[in-house]
Amino acid sequence: MVAAMSDAAAPFAPGACPRLVVKIGSSLLVDREGAVRREWLAGLADDLAARHAAGQRLVIVSSGAIALGARRLALAKGGRASLEDAQAAAAVGQIALSQAWAELLGARGLAAAQMLVTLDDLEDRRRYLNASATLGRLLSLGAVPVINENDSVATAEIRFGDNDRLAARVGQAAGADGVVLLSDVDGLFTANPARDPCATLIERVEAVHAGIRAMAGADSGSGMGSGGMASKLQAAEIATRAGIALAITSGTRANPLAAFAADGRGTLFVANGRARARQGWLGGRLTARGRIRVDAGAVAALRAGKSLLPAGAVGVEGRFERGQVVDITGPDGAVVARGLAEYPAAEAALVAGRRSSELADLLGHAPRSALVHRDHLVLL
Repeated sequence: MVAAMSDAAAPFAPGACPRLVVKIGSSLLVDREGAVRREWLAGLADDLAARHAAGQRLVIVSSGAIALGARRLALAKGGRASLEDAQAAAAVGQIALSQAWAELLGARGLAAAQMLVTLDDLEDRRRYLNASATLGRLLSLGAVPVINENDSVATAEIRFGDNDRLAARVGQAAGADGVVLLSDVDGLFTANPARDPCATLIERVEAVHAGIRAMAGADSGSGMGSGGMASKLQAAEIATRAGIALAITSGTRANPLAAFAADGRGTLFVANGRARARQGWLGGRLTARGRIRVDAGAVAALRAGKSLLPAGAVGVEGRFERGQVVDITGPDGAVVARGLAEYPAAEAALVAGRRSSELADLLGHAPRSALVHRDHLVLL
């Protein structure tokens, strides 16, 4: 049976959250000798089985491949001394990681399914839709997808770099209602609790803003993983913008999901209204092909729900084609929106700052009405 949910954990209860993504960091899953913490993982598997029996469908984002492989290959610095070491460690460790999940979930009557992805798999729209379709079918069949970044082939240019942001993007692709990040800390604190005894846990965050970001330290407590609190806040922004609630809670306890359900100790990031599928995908992207700089009037128009017209643009940067993703930045350089370009970069630069009546003569063909249309744009 699933424990009665506390108020903080209620958004992640099976009845309120038909699809849940659970992310597990390396420091929780792998001990300092580089072995799987099987007793702890068995307790988590019990939690997952109980939720599955209650009707909740689950996606696991599991770190640990590099840490496991580094031990087997006797690599220095946990396999992170170089990109080549990390790739080799991941190739070896992923087999052990998948085996552990398959055994523990299988013993509880659950079928584990492995998916390895890179950044491009979720940034490219077609590949994203393919991944989404696969996840949807697996969940409909009652399987439990276990997802990790494909570190054996990923390079700096095509890496998420941490599984926190990957979990949020997977949440979008899976049509999830909630994401739980199991961490080596209880949640977001006003300061680093290891250094400041007056630091207090923030239990609820309505929106991630500059003040919240300032509370994030750069490092996780273990030194084994690649993410820290800053990456968790980025994950929270991606998830909540797409209408997905996200929680950070401690995974250091036995049966961590059951413990969270009982006491709700952690930080809840409240979901915004559910975004349309394309807007959610755009808002959660981590890369863009270029940017269009706009004036204050254009910023106001965008926030009023208007398209970006050429007259409001003051500059174009990068190389992009029509239909590729661009960031839109205001006078202060901050990104205010992201969308699909209606013009390639060269033509966008040519018409920037011009009135609609001038465009046909400049381009030599009938112009499109906007640089970025409001139907293919999301505010950030």
